[in-house]
Amino acid sequence: MSLFKRGSIWHAYVWIDGVRHHKSTGTSNRRQAETIQRQFHNELNERRHRLPQLKPEMTFGELTAHFIAAGMGKPHSLDRLTHLLPFFSEMPLLDINTSAIRKYRQERNKQRTLSAATVNRDLSVLRRVLYWAVEEGYLAANPLGRLRMERERRTKRPVLSLREEQLLFAASPVHLQQIILCALHTGMRRGEILSQRWEDIDFDNRILHVSHSKTPEGEAREIPLTSRLYELLKANRHHRGPVFTYEGDAIKVFKTTWASSLRRSGIRHFRFHDLRHTANTRMMLAGVLQEVRREIIGHSSQRSRDINDRYVQIELPEKREAIRKLEVWLDSQTLLLQTGDAAPLLLKSGVETTTTTKEQSDEGNEHRTTAA
Repeated sequence: MSLFKRGSIWHAYVWIDGVRHHKSTGTSNRRQAETIQRQFHNELNERRHRLPQLKPEMTFGELTAHFIAAGMGKPHSLDRLTHLLPFFSEMPLLDINTSAIRKYRQERNKQRTLSAATVNRDLSVLRRVLYWAVEEGYLAANPLGRLRMERERRTKRPVLSLREEQLLFAASPVHLQQIILCALHTGMRRGEILSQRWEDIDFDNRILHVSHSKTPEGEAREIPLTSRLYELLKANRHHRGPVFTYEGDAIKVFKTTWASSLRRSGIRHFRFHDLRHTANTRMMLAGVLQEVRREIIGHSSQRSRDINDRYVQIELPEKREAIRKLEVWLDSQTLLLQTGDAAPLLLKSGVETTTTTKEQSDEGNEHRTTAA
């Protein structure tokens, strides 16, 4: 290291691995210049050894901006950040601690009492963003690394009965009927169903390949088709493009259609995700083993996994047998339910209802607006 004076200003020269680095100290005071020179040398040395540039004074809002800009903002994270940012946005990272979390829980429950699970989902995203800050070198350690989440109560998961299934089909438009049938006969998630493409369906072997999933466990899994689902897909078969469409456009959302169909059917309230639970329950009642069910529906919950699952490989024949058992169970239950005036369960593509209500018109606008 050396200092040279040019005019009245001191300039610092620092050699790192044989390379000379120059910086003007901007001062005529030698002591100040020496301090600046040492800082310059330390900065270069840290950069050389790639030491993290800790920034605990950074606000959570700034960190979130970096997090999203780095492409880490998944839809679930972005949704939870809308609740986190109003409270934490101006808070420095070094002030985020268990005391701040306690105040956040109180703030979130001011307007209405939320379930422990809802607030836990918020905090899990907050903790994930802080772990990313550690990975990027902004923090030395995650202050919420050992945060204890509130104990969550188990919630009931309603299962759609065959009678309710008939009523729901009868009250739903054709495009929603097709989506419902796919959910009940495969256990796929809503996003997986709407992302499904014709190129990923093997009609010769009657297999659906899930190509887009929320979880790594769900990617590229194979689901054998039931006869009913196979006939539906075969009747609407195309060479490429999205499987589920409305007036030629891919369906992105059907929240309005689902809600109005439920209302017209007169059955109890169901979330669309409950159809996935229904499919899993029906396979269980049909005698399908848990490991096979998990492979078919692409379950990712670590709590439901046993250490021995790592060594269990479920092959296609076991999956086909599981689907066969499901079909046998569905046929037997349908026979018990059928009466002379029972509503038809089979879907027919292109069948139009005789009357169009204002609700159904609004549902059509929902898909057209989304597609546009």
